[in-house]
Order: sequence, then C-alpha cells, then structure tokens
Amino acid sequence: MSVKNWQRGGFGIYIHWPFCQAKCPYCDFNSHVTANIDQSRWKRAYLLELDRMSELTKDCVVSSVFFGGGTPSLMDPDLVASMIERIKRNWRCRNELEITLEANPTSVEAGRFIGYRDGGVNRVSMGIQALNNRDLKALGRLHSVDEAKSAFEIARSTFPRVSFDLIYARQDQTLADWHSELSDAMEMAVDHLSLYQLTIEDGTAFGDRFSRGKLGGLPSDDTSADMYELTQELTETAGFSGYEVSNHAREGQESQHNLIYWRGGDYAGIGPGAHGRIEIEGKRCATETPLAPGKWLEQVENTGSGDGKVEVLSNEEQALEYLLMSLRLKEGCDLVHLRALDRYLVSDNKISNLIDQNRLIRTKDTLVVPPKSRILLNAILAELAR
Repeated sequence: MSVKNWQRGGFGIYIHWPFCQAKCPYCDFNSHVTANIDQSRWKRAYLLELDRMSELTKDCVVSSVFFGGGTPSLMDPDLVASMIERIKRNWRCRNELEITLEANPTSVEAGRFIGYRDGGVNRVSMGIQALNNRDLKALGRLHSVDEAKSAFEIARSTFPRVSFDLIYARQDQTLADWHSELSDAMEMAVDHLSLYQLTIEDGTAFGDRFSRGKLGGLPSDDTSADMYELTQELTETAGFSGYEVSNHAREGQESQHNLIYWRGGDYAGIGPGAHGRIEIEGKRCATETPLAPGKWLEQVENTGSGDGKVEVLSNEEQALEYLLMSLRLKEGCDLVHLRALDRYLVSDNKISNLIDQNRLIRTKDTLVVPPKSRILLNAILAELAR
C-alpha cells in the first residue's frame, strides 16, 4: 500500500486572521486595518469552513494548527478555543498536537493569553522584529522594546513554547549593531527564533519608496551576507541550530507546522488569502481563497465554501515545489521521493557538478546544501531546476 503524502510529510491546518492594528511598511501579507469586526460572524464562517475541509481530508491525522495573519492575538480567546474544539471534534489529532498562535506585543494581555492557553494553544510566535526603538519606529511597529520584552515575559510564563521573530539588514544597521542585538536576543530566547533578512517587496510601502529612490541606508550585499554568516555563528554557538535557512531552534523545538511546508506535506488553508495543499479524489491540489476579507466571509455564508481556486498539480510541479522547499532544510531533500514525483527534474550530472563545487552534499539518497553554501541557495536552486 502506497504511503499518502500527509503520512510522509505531515498534515497541518493553517487559519488566517486578516486583521491588524496597523499595516507595517515592509509587509506583503494579506492583512487589513478595520475599526469594527463582528467576531461572532467570523466565528460562524470559520467553523463552517473547518467542517467542509474536514470532509475533504477526513482520513488525515492533524499534526499541527497554526493561527497566522494579520494579528491573530486580536481574536477573542473564545473564537480561538471554538476553532480548536471543532478541529479536535472533526479530525483525529496527534497526542503531541502543536497549536501555534502569532502575536504582536501591542496586543498581548495576560488575561487574553491565559484564555488562549486554556483554549488549547501551546505555542506562541511573537513578532518583535527589532530590539531598538529607532528601528521599531522605522519598521512601522507600534510597540517599544520595553513593551516587547514585557509581552515576551507574559508569553514565556503562560505557554510551554515561545518563539519570536527579528528582521535584520535594516536601514542604517551595521554589522556591530546586529551583533549586539542578536546577542541580546540570545539571552531572551527560550527555544526558537526566526531571523529574517529584510526584503523589499512590490506592493508594500517600502517597495514604493525603494522604487522612487526614497529608501536609503540599506546595507550592501556584502554587509547583508556578513550579517547572515554572523547569524549562523551566534545562533549555533548558543545552541539554536539553523534547521532551516531562517529558523533556529534548540533540539526538538523546531516548528512542526513549518516543517510540514518544507517537507512537502499536506495542509488545509482556511481564511482570506490562505493557501493549501491537499489531496482531492486522489490528486494533489493547490487551493487558495479570496484575498478580500469581506468577499471571503460573504462567500462562505452564501455558498458554504471559502475556496477561490483549486488547481490539480502535475508531478513536475509537485517535484519542483518539493525541491525548492526541502533544500531550505538542514536535513535536505529526499531524492527517492523527488524522483518518484518526477525522475527527470534533476539530473545526476547537475548534482555532480554542484557537489564538485562544494555546493551540495549527497549522502545515499539525500541531497543537502552545506552550511557554508546556504547563502547561495537561490543560485543553487536555479542551477538544479533549470
């Protein structure tokens, strides 16, 4: 009997909450600022979608649930608890089910966090982004460093697992600045850190400023590369292994939900702008939902389905997606699985050439990008997949 994709890579549920208190200038996520939100109405829609999605994936066992956004910590604890209860009713779940909720420091209240914990959340991911007030302001964040540290302590005392994000290669940031800030972060961190290089995305306020030559002070490519190398050195020394290009964790504390993405598992995407990868009638499908919150909400209420687009993925598309995601991981790419999807996507000749350049390591049936070459990952992927 063949192994199902979710059995090999895991099955998760991603729930998107599209609302924020303010739109950050670097953010290209589907987030919206809205004064009034009828959370009881949204609750009904989310529960309807969870019921519908469970019928499509009823044989799957849930490994993880992730509340992302937007700012999910603006949700009423009752709304979060109701969704978790519905998931546990509709699906079989692993005993060690990971349930993560993203939070911004400005929306952290001890009582609200206790409500999330009591409702089933056992992991929080905090969007701190910087540890100095000047850069927080430049990034459009609404919190100060003191508020961030206070919120982090509340989370740390409430949940068994806590992660936080930082952005580096920011405007006017030096290598010494980042060394000092990351050292401070290492003293705060409990079990997991996500450390992202600032990218300028089209359609964002930063993207608009950059195109008009108004976004000054960005580090050079060489300085950004030095910051990346420093990040790997400091985190590894502190016991936070880089298990993925931008993610670092103590052993056993990796984000199980994100590992599903990188290992090519299945996941249901629920909420405005959510993407999914699930099996429908024996075929792996990519799903996506309408971006506009109002449109998604009305569609669920009027038709009973939040899907905007469902596309059957070819074997070549699946193989390419798996290659691009799995080589981000320290554990690498399973060549047997890759070639079961598409035996012709990556030739032995391409692999050998990159091995000769010390850009790849092959161990039996696994391909791994060595730590010193991870900074060249995009070029390596382009070479493999062309």
